[in-house]
Amino acid sequence: MSSAQEINASLKSLIQEFEEILDQASSLQEVEEARVAFLGRKGRLAGIMSKLPGLDPHDRPQAGRTANQVKSELNRLLEDKKKVLETKSRSVQDTGFDPSLPGRIPDVGSLHPVTRVVQDICNIFVGLGFDIVTGPEVETDFYNFEALNLPPGHPARDMQDTLYITESLVLRTHTSPLQIRTMEKRSPPLAAIAPGKVYRRDSDLTHTPMFHQIEGFLVDTRVSMADLRGTLTAFAQRIFDPGVKIRFRPSFFPFTEPSAEVDISCVMCQGRGRVHDGTACRVCKETGWVEVLGCGMIDPEVFLQVGYDPEEYTGFAFGLGVERVAMLKYGINDLRMFFENDLKFLNQFIQAGHR
Repeated sequence: MSSAQEINASLKSLIQEFEEILDQASSLQEVEEARVAFLGRKGRLAGIMSKLPGLDPHDRPQAGRTANQVKSELNRLLEDKKKVLETKSRSVQDTGFDPSLPGRIPDVGSLHPVTRVVQDICNIFVGLGFDIVTGPEVETDFYNFEALNLPPGHPARDMQDTLYITESLVLRTHTSPLQIRTMEKRSPPLAAIAPGKVYRRDSDLTHTPMFHQIEGFLVDTRVSMADLRGTLTAFAQRIFDPGVKIRFRPSFFPFTEPSAEVDISCVMCQGRGRVHDGTACRVCKETGWVEVLGCGMIDPEVFLQVGYDPEEYTGFAFGLGVERVAMLKYGINDLRMFFENDLKFLNQFIQAGHR
């Protein structure tokens, strides 16, 4: 014979068990199955209540009251769960939205690889003591050409593939005009870099009509090619790899004399000319070197344009294409990928700290 204490304990435990089962139920069918199991004619509650006649007459009234309270609580839990599921069902039918499903993590944007490389380059040169300067993308012929030792009719103008707005206004073909604008406003010593967009009439695998360039220049007394080499070596080792090598090749730019092209040891094959499987390196074409920028000592004629005494001051300047650096840094072989906004391509560059 069951005691009153045992029956009361069994009745009260039904509430917790029923609540746990309802929490797991995700459909009205599962709720109905739980109702039958606990509140049906042959359910758990009926089974316990069938034992009440066997209790001591003194204990029966209290046990009966407890059984009724438990039945009421079970019915309340049942109705609450049914309302929740019915509301959810109507919401899904009306809107197609199921509020009980886990939320979707939204797409998070990140820095474009070109923007990231611009920031990396600027951070390196700021750490070397350079200021950052900016200026207009629509330039006058004077700042874009004449002040940089490119007078009208100069054959080097043809190298620029210029986009003219009027006879005297152009979309700047390089960021070098900011060298003139900065020197007009400041007196030596000065060191600055000028990042920005530039424009030329060109489009293929390695050229686009708009691209990004960074001009750098330093002016002081007794500045030499050794200073230029040291600065660019430090830059190359920080932006690419500490073990990268650098070499200068003679070249020509109207606004520097002497002028040079700068190569670095190939970052893809580590200067060996062949990749790890023994095949020829496509980036450096087996030479072990890749070109990254142009540079030189600022031509005295440029100093005269801004009122600097070329007998007192010397300086160096360099210019690099940001996309070129990004292609080498990330192993990309088609420049157009930077501008096609393909999310599969851009999502490769999502990294912690770069959003």
